[in-house]
Amino acid sequence: MTTEVTDAANASRFEIRDDGVLAGFAEYRLQPGRIVFPHTEIDPAFGGRGLAKTLTREALDTARSRSLQIVPLCSFVAKFIRDNPTYADLVATDT
Repeated sequence: MTTEVTDAANASRFEIRDDGVLAGFAEYRLQPGRIVFPHTEIDPAFGGRGLAKTLTREALDTARSRSLQIVPLCSFVAKFIRDNPTYADLVATDT
């Protein structure tokens, strides 16, 4: 199986595909110097395989590479950051 995460900028979301099939996405809104994550969703048919974690990790790594602060409105993204404190420095402090 191959898993791929891409930035579908035209749809304002990161998408994760499993063997070429769309398995889920993390919506975002760009603001000056920030990226807001309001919602993350994985198709139930792909549940239990860690795809949401892979998707979130890739999205946060991309934000870091673009020097963007994170506004984690999505509860999954917020929990991922709490569970992976190496991403805590990305969280915007003046939300």
